[in-house]
Amino acid sequence: MKKIKIPKELYCYFEEVGVSIRYQKNDIIYMQDEAATNLYLIKKGRVRVYYISKDGSEITLEIVEKGRIVGESSFLQQSKRPTTVSAINDVELISCSLDDMYPYLSQSKELTLLLFQLLSNTCNHLSNLLNQYYFYDRYEKVANFLVQQTATANKDKDISEDCIPYSHEEIGSFIGLNRVTVTKILNHFKSLGYIELKYKKVMILNRQALSDYIK
Repeated sequence: MKKIKIPKELYCYFEEVGVSIRYQKNDIIYMQDEAATNLYLIKKGRVRVYYISKDGSEITLEIVEKGRIVGESSFLQQSKRPTTVSAINDVELISCSLDDMYPYLSQSKELTLLLFQLLSNTCNHLSNLLNQYYFYDRYEKVANFLVQQTATANKDKDISEDCIPYSHEEIGSFIGLNRVTVTKILNHFKSLGYIELKYKKVMILNRQALSDYIK
């Protein structure tokens, strides 16, 4: 699924009403259950969107990169954040109040459509996660993750069409499996010649075979 991004020529709308904020690696941008008031445009870096369960375990929902937004729950009045977002590396965001943004939406049809598309992308992504969680076995989950993550190159995420820069533990946090299970499955795919493993990297050697695994 192609990810929609805000083009640089439209950053001016966010900069006009928003405030630029910088975060360092592992800084919390906002916490789950906080009041959802502002929308954030990522100008630089990557952030992790994740859910924290009652027992303290974490499930990564998505890594969001430059040109995309987080904090979509602020579109709903008096809502709370359903997730926590933290910085993966040095991050620069533009924090905008929706009340301040609304007048500019009437000025730019392109910006309004892009925001709707971004919301649609988020819904589709969550639907895919639910489908994977309920209907895929553990081998299919790993194969699907590898195929989907490398479907298109993304330099802002340091992803190419044949490589993802994630550790086994990080992969597990995306798909709800522990590191030991992920390592076992990756080693199985390696023995079949589907992938090659390097430090915090998975190289795709046979995309078709991985795709066939989840059909």
